[in-house]
Amino acid sequence: MKYIDEIDISGKKVLFRFDFNVPLDDSRHITDDTRITEALPTIRYALERKAGIIMMSHLGRPKGERAMEFSLAPVAGRLSEILKREVTMAEDCIGDSVREMVNKMNPESLILLENLRFHPEEEANSDEFAQELAGSAHVYIDDAFGNAHRAHASNAAITKYVNVCGAGFLIKKELSYLRNVLEKPNRPFVAIIGGAKVSSKMDVLLNLMKKVDKMIIGGAMAFTFLKAQGYGIGKSLVEDDLQPKALEIMETAKKLGVKFYLPVDFVMAKDAKEGAEHKVVSLIGMENEWMGLDIGPETVKLFSGVLQDAKTIVWNGPMGMFEIDTFSEGTSAVARYVAESGAISIVGGGDTVTAVHKAGVADKITYISTGGGASLELLEGKELPAIKALDRC
Repeated sequence: MKYIDEIDISGKKVLFRFDFNVPLDDSRHITDDTRITEALPTIRYALERKAGIIMMSHLGRPKGERAMEFSLAPVAGRLSEILKREVTMAEDCIGDSVREMVNKMNPESLILLENLRFHPEEEANSDEFAQELAGSAHVYIDDAFGNAHRAHASNAAITKYVNVCGAGFLIKKELSYLRNVLEKPNRPFVAIIGGAKVSSKMDVLLNLMKKVDKMIIGGAMAFTFLKAQGYGIGKSLVEDDLQPKALEIMETAKKLGVKFYLPVDFVMAKDAKEGAEHKVVSLIGMENEWMGLDIGPETVKLFSGVLQDAKTIVWNGPMGMFEIDTFSEGTSAVARYVAESGAISIVGGGDTVTAVHKAGVADKITYISTGGGASLELLEGKELPAIKALDRC
């Protein structure tokens, strides 16, 4: 696979796949433009080489229909503001009008195609749709790491229809951090895995188990491990069918010499809502009508001790229902300890990224991955379809 700085794009029409799937408020104003700003190094590199820049992306889930609340027009406006030059918004991503616009474009022009997912062929990885997207572009550059775990027409099939393909600087950065940390981490290497379900993180746990020195489990997924060991967990979320697998994971950790840590106390409540009555309960004191919604202070102490000598930390998944302030302290405390550890720290997953920003420590994290699903699949040891497509291009 080649990167953009290894390809001659000077004066050429370059088709870019970016991840501009930004959050919008009810007035369709962008509330977080991180995914736009992460694309800027690649865009500016192309502008310096007087390339004609054709950009495509998806936004939201319009389900294959032209739903204008998912239009990329706000992204075109934000890009124009940042770059201080006009970004022309196309009325579609394929068709005669788009073809004519691209054919007439000048060097250093910027065109943003309309939402790819207005067409069901995008998610179906249609060859015909990909060929039309490719149009008259001389070069295709994928810099949408957040979508790299999906085989869609704009990042997989399209590589058959553009002679020269490569990846942008964001994908280069993401792969560099995530692959390096898995292949040659500084030790001790600690993984922090949280979130709601063991089922969604099973492959991550099994793959990381072979690489880490210590593993911390938090969030609701911890209750499946605890119940499997015979602890009462009240009304806390649990995946009963995965209890045997949880025991197997703990046994695997023991065989591999990986130190495995579970919470020892929790913030419990009867209702998962702001201001709900809550209390801190030890592992052996959980009551039937209460549910665990955050890790408790003794667990925070335990986990902070585990992180004290860490040289590499990978974190995916919050420690509790952090989006509710009443149950956010455990996740925020862990975020602070990760940030202050002095270790190489890599954070992935949308909720975890939000959590480190909420804790005010994002600037102290070594690397924050832009791709939740993509980073998770890399940690699972899986091959990403979009990267595989570029490898064969």
